[in-house]
Amino acid sequence: MITYPHINPIALSLGPVRVHWYGIMYLIGFVGAWWLARRRARRPGSTWVPLEIDDLIFYCALGVILGGRLGWCLVYGRDVVAENWLNIFHIWDGGMSFHGGMTGVLVAGIIFARLKHKNAADVLDFIAPLPGMGLFFGRLGNFINGELWGKPTDLPWGFGVPDAQGVLISRHPSQLYEATLEGLVLFLVLLWFTATPRPRLAPTGLFLVLYGCGRFVVEWVRLPDANIGYLAGNWLTMGMLLTTPMILIGAGLLAYAYRRNTPTGNLAAAQA
Repeated sequence: MITYPHINPIALSLGPVRVHWYGIMYLIGFVGAWWLARRRARRPGSTWVPLEIDDLIFYCALGVILGGRLGWCLVYGRDVVAENWLNIFHIWDGGMSFHGGMTGVLVAGIIFARLKHKNAADVLDFIAPLPGMGLFFGRLGNFINGELWGKPTDLPWGFGVPDAQGVLISRHPSQLYEATLEGLVLFLVLLWFTATPRPRLAPTGLFLVLYGCGRFVVEWVRLPDANIGYLAGNWLTMGMLLTTPMILIGAGLLAYAYRRNTPTGNLAAAQA
């Protein structure tokens, strides 16, 4: 059993201003996504202009923050908000829903596509490889905050986490599992997949399948939110319920993409 190091969630204090590691992790994710998107926009044949990336990341950042926080408050954090409605704005304490953030990015991408006169599917395909870095660092932020622990385990990599009585219990580091599957693996596979032209909507479909499968697997060892618990059978969690449609929709998009085989609009050579 590994003893959890109890990292201070506050990275830096400057008078009344406190900089939290959780916020830094999100910032690193956004900067990494911006850097990768700008690099991919410079590829030969790309129909994207590097300056468009600045607007794209701004729209997506708003979508992630607003959608992620609103989604968490509506699904997972209603008790916290009921205590004090100002808790809605306490993002530094954790509490971001991926599904809400994904919905926010979807809306942001569609709005961006309309404003820039691009095909919305092409915009979503272009975005698909980008969230992996943010998901990786975001889950590290969860680990630093000491939240989203897994079930008890006797595996050697379990972390000792004190219960309400102060007794150490070895638990699955489900945050690190998610950082690996939903973050690193997702990022690397989509980076490889989008390195060559793929049919329109195929990258988006693969993103949904990979994230959905990774999240569903980890949900088996991750503890459900205390205020929600298991939805049925002492095994079905809210994460599973929200993730299952992602897998089905993603598989449907992949089948549709390869059946239609419409060239992507993100590469001029693929349009010709």
